[in-house]
Amino acid sequence: MKKTSTFQNGLIWFGAGVSLAEILTGTAFAPLGMGKGFAAIVLGHLIGGVLFFLAGLIGGRTGRSAMETVKMSFGHRGGLLFAFLNVLQLVGWTAIMIYDGALAVGGIFDVGNWVWCLVIGGLILLWIAVGITNLGWLNKIAMAALFLLTLVLCKVIFFSGAPAGGDLGEAMSFGAAVELAVAMPLSWLPLISDYTREAEKPFQATLASTVVYGLVSCWMYVIGMGAAIYTGEYDIALIMVKAGLGIAALVILILSTVTTTFLDAWSAGISAESLSGKINGKWAALLVTVVGIVGAVVYPMDDITGFLYLIGSVFAPMIAVQIADHFLLKRDRFGAGFDVRNLVIWLVGFIVYRLLMNVDIVVGYTLPDMLLTMAMCLAADKVLGGRRNMEHPKEI
Repeated sequence: MKKTSTFQNGLIWFGAGVSLAEILTGTAFAPLGMGKGFAAIVLGHLIGGVLFFLAGLIGGRTGRSAMETVKMSFGHRGGLLFAFLNVLQLVGWTAIMIYDGALAVGGIFDVGNWVWCLVIGGLILLWIAVGITNLGWLNKIAMAALFLLTLVLCKVIFFSGAPAGGDLGEAMSFGAAVELAVAMPLSWLPLISDYTREAEKPFQATLASTVVYGLVSCWMYVIGMGAAIYTGEYDIALIMVKAGLGIAALVILILSTVTTTFLDAWSAGISAESLSGKINGKWAALLVTVVGIVGAVVYPMDDITGFLYLIGSVFAPMIAVQIADHFLLKRDRFGAGFDVRNLVIWLVGFIVYRLLMNVDIVVGYTLPDMLLTMAMCLAADKVLGGRRNMEHPKEI
């Protein structure tokens, strides 16, 4: 398999970070004000970034895809649950991203939402057909264009007038804002290893991916927040139109949607391979994109907050178990059918996450839930012992 360089991994995650969904999520921080909102964005991304790095490093060290690394903690059959859930969430993300992109572009050139769904979906299919290790110049041109155009967008928002003032809506609590900032890097945890596993230098590539994505994601959140504060406008496409960006706005919106959604569809294909050895990942990714196009055309998907929290409740305790097993306990249950112990711990972590959503915690609820889940892993290992599981992985 052709390996990816550290620079290529950085480019991949730059493209993932430049996302319309992240800009739109950033507008929700506006009622907090620039200072408090920025603090919540940075804190949330620091928490999410550490988890992002650790998840990616597991794949880089082992050379396994994200869902294959999950089997190291939950068994080769137990891991199928998370592979299936991951494919479902990635199909959902593919549809949401295509829908958001088409809606935004339609605000500039209104030729019908379904037309833009087909255009964006067609470009994603092209990206998949070319393949992750062969994008080369195509990815470099796309990233350069996105970089320049987002700089223009920043100038339009931050240097073209005073804060709009007025009613920016009801402010969420600081803890809820932190959690919303954690949500985006958290949503990538079940994907990151799909790319670090192919890296020439796993540690460097994982670190570069984490830093690039974290900085760019913060940047997108701040653009969204700034757009609402400085222009009083929550529709990013309308801001671009008012600024006279025209074709440049079209390029930003389409390219940012394609480069992010490509990763969702591509990883859905890789996760599908974990479900069955008969599935071809590239063909599965193409099918996921087609399903996403249909979903974007047929169903309205305007509020994704609940979707983000659902992803967090499923995958935060999952990655907590993996981190505890791989880095602290040196435990590998890939050869087992089901690791009942870890599945029970994950279920408790899932329930606790949902309960914590009703509690206002200054650092959000992902971090407390993961720390508790990891503590349960360590306690279970202390009580039940882990050596037997390492040396004699028995089918359960």
